[in-house]
Amino acid sequence: MALLIASVTFIVVTAIFLMIWFFWSSLSADPNQQVIQRRMESVRRAERRGHIDAGVQLIRDEMLSGVPAMNRAMMRWTWPTKFKDYVMQAGMKTRPGKILLMCGVLAFGAYFVTKAVDLRFPVPIFTGLVFGMLPLAYVAIKRRRRLHQFEEHFPEAIDLLNRALRAGHAFTTGMGMIASEAPEPIAGEFRTTFEEQNFGLPLRDVLQNLSDRVPLIDVRFFVTALLIQKETGGNLSEILENLSHVIRDRFRIYRDVRVKSAHGRLTAGILIALPLVMVFGLYIVNPGYLSVLFTDKDGPWVLWGAAIWQIIGSSLLWKIIHIEV
Repeated sequence: MALLIASVTFIVVTAIFLMIWFFWSSLSADPNQQVIQRRMESVRRAERRGHIDAGVQLIRDEMLSGVPAMNRAMMRWTWPTKFKDYVMQAGMKTRPGKILLMCGVLAFGAYFVTKAVDLRFPVPIFTGLVFGMLPLAYVAIKRRRRLHQFEEHFPEAIDLLNRALRAGHAFTTGMGMIASEAPEPIAGEFRTTFEEQNFGLPLRDVLQNLSDRVPLIDVRFFVTALLIQKETGGNLSEILENLSHVIRDRFRIYRDVRVKSAHGRLTAGILIALPLVMVFGLYIVNPGYLSVLFTDKDGPWVLWGAAIWQIIGSSLLWKIIHIEV
């Protein structure tokens, strides 16, 4: 019991410390330093595409972690850079190393706590994996919500740009108007695009940086239409008006599909949750009924097999009900 209390206290204190460190670093970051980092990041992406003829290499922040040893280890692979872009798409200023450190602490803490309770294999490993995935799940949910908000308000931003062009303003001025008048997160992304343009980057690199930061098909249509119009000419105002109309029609079709597939999604949710609910209910009603899965030597293998088939079935159900529009 003393070991259990000590383990729980360690997990709680460590989790509180990491959460305070996580949010405090995000709030206390220097805004000017963030602007410089965003501009240097845009230059880095443009240089990687090979469209900038620069005689010198600009100094930029490539730190993936505040811990030097961890940063050196993460710099050896390419996936931490992709994960950094993933975190930026969620609108978070946290370094990837800090998120991975939180995953490790929560995973090992949950594992040792369940191990101290004397739960048999594979419960400690499963608990550690679940708790270790919580920070990644938080980043994924926040990224999905942010991209959905961007997608919802993107036609309004295109209409605002179209009205600015019809009023006689320049294209860059229209982007500045979006940055000052549109809601977040559209305002922040177009503000970054406007600053990159003022920084001296070519329009092609500025627009490609926008499509990299916001991986949505509507943004790719927008960037492709602007680049084609820049090379071949044409009525930009009419192109933007047609693009806004297409995006709104796609949203209308998407909502119709979600309404018609609501029954299937509800059925899939029930089928996915039913095994877990049944196991939890049986454990409350009759704990001895499931004890053989933890005492018998073949019990863990049965649990692992059930978990694998549950994951496969859930993936297939998700694939069936998830219709791309």
